[in-house]
Amino acid sequence: MPSVDPAHVAIIMDGNGRWAERRGKSRIFGHRKGVEAVRNVVDACGRRGIPYLTLYAFSSENWNRPREEVRLLTELLFTTLESEALQLHENGIRLRVIGDLSPFGEKIDRTVREVQELTRANKNLNLTVAVNYGGRWDIANACREIAVAVKNRSCSLSEITEQAVAGRLSTADLPEPDLFIRTGGEIRVSNFLLWQIAYSELFFIDTLWPEFDESCLDEALKSYRRRQRRFGKSGKGL
Repeated sequence: MPSVDPAHVAIIMDGNGRWAERRGKSRIFGHRKGVEAVRNVVDACGRRGIPYLTLYAFSSENWNRPREEVRLLTELLFTTLESEALQLHENGIRLRVIGDLSPFGEKIDRTVREVQELTRANKNLNLTVAVNYGGRWDIANACREIAVAVKNRSCSLSEITEQAVAGRLSTADLPEPDLFIRTGGEIRVSNFLLWQIAYSELFFIDTLWPEFDESCLDEALKSYRRRQRRFGKSGKGL
């Protein structure tokens, strides 16, 4: 039986810089254009009744980019978050940010906490933005918490299960992604939600992120609906 629409879509938004360079523009111009694509996809997911959307905005590996690009990208990321907060709230969107925010300072950490608190009760769409996030970092953090629990004797060795790890990930209160999308033509997962996408359906598209629109989203959803999700089973009798 083909799959129904996904409850949780996760997206690696790749291609902003290349999109700009092909037009003779600076890479930050592409990132600004990418913000428009984010607005469009958030709106499209909301209208299609997709309750969970997770976006990879800044990976832990992005620090390796040129210093000025990193500075402008992080500045754009957090000024956009601040300016969009009321609109998200008015549209009934709950925002949460996952990742290590400590390098960005107290002001940004406070802004993120304020926006998350403002939108906490919203139910139209759960939007998660991954910032300075890495899948390995997430799993290591979960293991560290388990190690502390074992040391404090609040967790025994026999209680270290897959569920125990999953329950300590930064996405513990979210369902695992049903559909994973990567734009920009690259066919890899780039340290994004490594634990969580174990059984996700993967969809790769050549379209660069600033040009990813509703038709692209619908193409991914159409592909998803044709697939039979087996979760390790044979598929017979499903």
